[in-house]
Amino acid sequence: MSRAPHLLLVLAPYYAHIAAMLRQGAEQAIAAAGATCEIAEVPGAFELPPAIAHAARSVERFDGYVALGCVIRGETHHFEIVANESARALMDLSVRERLPVGNGIITVENEAQAHARAKVEGEDKGGHAARAALTMVALKQTLVWR
Repeated sequence: MSRAPHLLLVLAPYYAHIAAMLRQGAEQAIAAAGATCEIAEVPGAFELPPAIAHAARSVERFDGYVALGCVIRGETHHFEIVANESARALMDLSVRERLPVGNGIITVENEAQAHARAKVEGEDKGGHAARAALTMVALKQTLVWR
């Protein structure tokens, strides 16, 4: 690739303050790598995979994708459905369509855990997801037949 990678960050701001930290980490990691990004927002984590699928099929300007969101356990089984199905859908999409995707959907028991995982000075899961996507973009480029 002769140009810097260009990623789409798809953000689910259901927990806006957590999403902002994830976004900050992702944007910092992308900038540090000399790459660029655009942002798209969806209502929640469940909508992240379809948004990436739509973008991948509609426009060809993105080299990779980063899904950013937070799922906090509540009182019902809904947590498991959203957490499991969003992760499965991202993996299925990545493999089926051969898309570099970084999964930055954090799944936690409570808001304190979310904060610790999302903040840049903490576990920086947004940054990790962006670096994973950039690594997969680079790997995809090295495996392309010339």
